[in-house]
Amino acid sequence: MIGRTWLWPAWLFNRRVGIALLWTLLVAGIAVAVNVAGIHVVGSIDGWERWLHAHSAHFLVWRLLLYAATAYGWWWMRRRLLQREPEAETHHRLLRVEIAAVTTIVLLEGSQLLLHG
Repeated sequence: MIGRTWLWPAWLFNRRVGIALLWTLLVAGIAVAVNVAGIHVVGSIDGWERWLHAHSAHFLVWRLLLYAATAYGWWWMRRRLLQREPEAETHHRLLRVEIAAVTTIVLLEGSQLLLHG
């Protein structure tokens, strides 16, 4: 079996990756279930799309609140991490992640703004 270890890489099939995949499947399943339920309640896919468009401002407020809660949690975690690891490398690593996260959020929200006006 040593010759076939490339078929089953340990880093890909460990507990952490399995839990992350299960959470991803759970979130995707919930999203599908909510959309199917919404289509069923409204009556059609076109009606569901109109309902989503009519309530897009509520979803924007929800996303902004979610971003604010995530930013607060990040700020709390960042402060604790910098107290525990005060090296410059930790600061630079956190800064790269923060820039990537803010860029991602700006691009996602900007693409939605351009797409739906």
